[in-house]
Amino acid sequence: MPSNNLDATNASGLAANETKGLQERSPEPHEEKIIQGIKELYTCKPTERTYEIYAPDAVFHDPIGIAEGIKSIRAQFNGLAKLFPRADIPSFRVLQNPPSIPKNRILIDQDVSYYRDPNASSPTKTVNSLLTLETNDHHQVVKHTEEWDHRRETTGDDGFLGLLNEHRKKFTANFTGLFISQEPPAEKKD
Repeated sequence: MPSNNLDATNASGLAANETKGLQERSPEPHEEKIIQGIKELYTCKPTERTYEIYAPDAVFHDPIGIAEGIKSIRAQFNGLAKLFPRADIPSFRVLQNPPSIPKNRILIDQDVSYYRDPNASSPTKTVNSLLTLETNDHHQVVKHTEEWDHRRETTGDDGFLGLLNEHRKKFTANFTGLFISQEPPAEKKD
């Protein structure tokens, strides 16, 4: 659940208005594979290779769930592709890190348009989000945080309601994992 406090720092360590004002930059060569994987995930077209961008113990945190480990992350994005057979990314910007942000963090501002009907002329929903991707020395994502409209996600550090929300997110991710195939939808042989 996004915080109502617009001055609260998001996963990047900056406030929403600060990350929205960051300049665009070109990806570094070692970031290209990660960027390609992120685009495949958010256009609901993951393949087996897409998930190679993650470390085995990576964590994905968004307003819906907290997925811990690659198996749980796969279930989240494979499930997204089942809900939305089409998604387009009309805007995708890799952002310049200010000096206070470590170099192993990739910041992305994106708009994703989701379609329940793949033939529809207008999307069901368009979402703006900040992606904060923390990488390890092997250039794998260890933490992937998605924050809608760049607004900080609540956690257990936010008191009782934040703790309840954090547990709900973990439950949602675990529950999804029980019913969603590990095989990417783009590779299924129907």
